[in-house]
Amino acid sequence: MSNAAMHVAKTGVEAQQLKMQVIANNLANVNTTGFKKDRVSFETLVYQVKKMAGAQTSEGTEATSGLNVGTGTRVVSTEKLFAQGAISSTDNALDLAISGSGFFQIILPNGQFGYSRDGSFSRNSEGVLCTSDGFVLQPQITIPANVTNISIGGSGAVTVTLPGQNTPTNVGQIQLATFTNPTGLTPIGSNFLSETSASGPAALINPMENGSGQLIQGSLENSNVKVVQELVDMIETQRAYEVSSKAITATDEMLRYINQNL
Repeated sequence: MSNAAMHVAKTGVEAQQLKMQVIANNLANVNTTGFKKDRVSFETLVYQVKKMAGAQTSEGTEATSGLNVGTGTRVVSTEKLFAQGAISSTDNALDLAISGSGFFQIILPNGQFGYSRDGSFSRNSEGVLCTSDGFVLQPQITIPANVTNISIGGSGAVTVTLPGQNTPTNVGQIQLATFTNPTGLTPIGSNFLSETSASGPAALINPMENGSGQLIQGSLENSNVKVVQELVDMIETQRAYEVSSKAITATDEMLRYINQNL
């Protein structure tokens, strides 16, 4: 007796294990600022074609269906879902949330650009806006040390009020990076995504222009992970894993029966 059924069930077990890992990562990042959940996509493995549909069965007749035996499944991709996360107020003037599409462009230590929805910024020793790790926001914005007020508009204009002045001074313009295919971005950790050939090149535009999102000062975007949905997916994945495991056990028992009785 062939153990092909055991191999097919094994592919199901491996696929569900990987899906469970993705779910676990989603849940682990439920409180990560700007995190976007991942979704697993499956596809069938190649079929064994034992009889073609339309094959001649007798003179003048053809088979109306074929005999095709599947060989299992595999995970073909994990896709970021860029649905908007809830926006919570922090009352910190340098916290920024994006309501809509777009990413903050950050220059990384290796000279490459990282793209993020995490807008928890601060100032370094030179007054430059940067992430908590000290990576500088691009285009670079420098805020004087002695300002009495910092205002960042929905369109990205950064203005400050200096001591003894009543008129705000413009110190820069925050821009957002947009992509033709944001699902093609590669997550690289630390809340960053990197550009790929699949995502297309980044286009820097001002917020609220050409369909890009609006900036909300004093707020941060929460993760878009919905815990209840992830728990439902976890139960479904666990049941699918158990069924595939039972298929392996059943096949093993059938093989054992043949060895012992035939």
